[in-house]
Amino acid sequence: MTANDAGEGPKIKPLAPLDRARQVSDALANFISGENLQAGDRLPAERELMDALGVGRSTIREVVGRFQALGVMETRKGSGTYLLKPINSATIHMPLSLNATHLSDALMQTLEVRRGLEVEAATVAARRRTAEDLANIEEKLNIMERVQLSTGTSGPEDLAFHLAIYDAAHNPLFRQLLEQMRETFERFWCKPFDRPDFARRSFPYHRTLFNAIAAQDTEAARRETLKILDVVEEDIKEMSR
Repeated sequence: MTANDAGEGPKIKPLAPLDRARQVSDALANFISGENLQAGDRLPAERELMDALGVGRSTIREVVGRFQALGVMETRKGSGTYLLKPINSATIHMPLSLNATHLSDALMQTLEVRRGLEVEAATVAARRRTAEDLANIEEKLNIMERVQLSTGTSGPEDLAFHLAIYDAAHNPLFRQLLEQMRETFERFWCKPFDRPDFARRSFPYHRTLFNAIAAQDTEAARRETLKILDVVEEDIKEMSR
């Protein structure tokens, strides 16, 4: 039985206006650990969490979405959100840190990790993708292209496109690893060098990558992903001179 089932509100303290998503993640993990919730237990309702934590619906949904991507929660339509695995604040964040003095060094280090993950994910996605996966990837690509053409940049939309490819690989570890590393990645990849045109030359290769996945051509998917990342590497070197 959860604390909510017993008629009590969630024992979570309101948050200060800092990094809300990170704080909500920690607060919810601490609540789960403190209440000794187990797999199958239902979590407090969305409105209860909003009221207890003093945050908006979008923040709660972002955090729950991240937990779902990590495979520790699931939302059942009309029923609520349930715990799949017991967690605490020490288990939900991978302690990644970079001590690089220069931005270019940090970008190159994270790029090495991205290259390993994204090339393999695209290759596996090309082999395993379903018609539904393909429709999802194309939808994200179309949105990314519209934003790119109208604004010249597409950070969140680009991420959504690559996440759709991760999902099409049908290996939950790809997305789980990315979610664990998201904080470190976003720290360095949010408009690096203050240049909205960073890696813009890679834009056309996203469409050719989609075409390779659609054709289930694993070698082409690998090749087109490398083209994207090679442009990123070239821009890092060029802009850090």
